[in-house]
Amino acid sequence: MQLPGHHRYPFSAIGRRADYSWPGGRRLAFYVAVSVEHFAFGAGIGEDISTLGAPQTQRNFGWRDYGQRVGLWNLVQTLDELKLPLAHAVNGLLYQERPALVARLHARDDEIIAHGRTSAELQSDMWEHDEAHLIREVTDAISARGNPPAGWLGPGFGETRVTVDLLKEAGYAYVLDWPADDQPFWLKTRAGPLLSVPYPLELNDVTALLHRRHGAREFGDMIVNQFEVMLGQAENGPLVFALGLHAYVAGQPFRLRAIRQALQHCLAHKDRERVWLTRPGDIARHCMQLPAGVVPGA
Repeated sequence: MQLPGHHRYPFSAIGRRADYSWPGGRRLAFYVAVSVEHFAFGAGIGEDISTLGAPQTQRNFGWRDYGQRVGLWNLVQTLDELKLPLAHAVNGLLYQERPALVARLHARDDEIIAHGRTSAELQSDMWEHDEAHLIREVTDAISARGNPPAGWLGPGFGETRVTVDLLKEAGYAYVLDWPADDQPFWLKTRAGPLLSVPYPLELNDVTALLHRRHGAREFGDMIVNQFEVMLGQAENGPLVFALGLHAYVAGQPFRLRAIRQALQHCLAHKDRERVWLTRPGDIARHCMQLPAGVVPGA
């Protein structure tokens, strides 16, 4: 029996790979990515905290718009106080619809990751020509305000069978859509290798707090437990701790306390010197400087 496959990377079991370290001999790369998203009013897809699967209304549009108006700045202030570097996964339409917001993000010199055009749509059912146009549109919007984005995160992890080919051809260096590993690995594309950097499907506020209905303190415990276990595992090989937050979810004040306490615990750990506080683009650049064959994959 032959199941459908993707042929993007070969199987590789962790613990049987070449060893390497992050800069300064550190073993655990630690990053936080904040998704900053724009939604359609009364149309398209989108989350609803009150009634899962509810139609799009002014209520859940306003709840998500809270992320742009308040939640993002709550998160940024909290992470600034903790002196954590930041990466933002930004919808391309925000450059048109919220220019003052994206100007503030660029002024902070944080990493900007392309996050599709809008989180009101998925690209997983697009024709190749239309998807290529979408990628160009998003890339051009971000590039017009600064450096071209090096990384891509599709809304809802959405991909077609040619997304990684199109991203490589558009000049992207890495993608966050494949939650298959705790180490980076190479994806095979028709234009050459593209790096997959770990990004969490589970240590993610939308998955944990909205879909699974965990409380803020439970989510804080998840952060701490993930960090503690991974820091121990990193003795055997370099790992990536990634935390995915969304402005309209984690930016709610009642959740900030638990998230702040969990991150404070990680930063005050007795083995903190083994942790590299970084961004996904820095992780990708480090991997690209390693000798061929060290990072698994294509």
